[in-house]
Amino acid sequence: MKSSLYIGLVHYPIYDKNFNVIATAITNYDLHDISRSARTYGVKKYFIIHHVEAQLDMVRKIIDFWRSPVGKNYNSYRTEALDILDIRPSIGAAVQAVTDAEGKKPYVVTTDARTYANTISYKDLRRKREEEDTPVLLLLGTGYGMTKETMEQFDFILEPIYGAGDYNHLSVRSAAAIILDRLAGEDWWN
Repeated sequence: MKSSLYIGLVHYPIYDKNFNVIATAITNYDLHDISRSARTYGVKKYFIIHHVEAQLDMVRKIIDFWRSPVGKNYNSYRTEALDILDIRPSIGAAVQAVTDAEGKKPYVVTTDARTYANTISYKDLRRKREEEDTPVLLLLGTGYGMTKETMEQFDFILEPIYGAGDYNHLSVRSAAAIILDRLAGEDWWN
């Protein structure tokens, strides 16, 4: 039996391209596309992690539309995907939400295009999910990634996704889909 999987899209504290610490803007595409991928791969909750109220108002308006009779009638699949969306003001609040739901603290795992001392392979994290009952909270960064201090707090950092060449700058939506398939998709290689 696989342990529960949660994901969170982190908008603060994030680096910009000059390594200033910022809060990134929430995008409509990230809400819809990551929700759809998360729902497809059995994620229990998809957290939007942001603390700026004006940004969160936009998220609530989008969710309210898709949960309304008009939104449900237009595309019920979108409504169903967004049903797992939740808002939390910080990473700590998302960890607490998972802890409350599961009765135990999750492994907190994040991603980066670099490797660290606590880097874990997809194979090893998938094996942990299959053999242990500790839930996993997978955090995805926006902008130019989470701050170094934030990254140092996590249990594991997933190995980078490598493509065929030296270009390595996937959108968070694309990375989320690849990561979810590797961690929760069918084991097609067997």
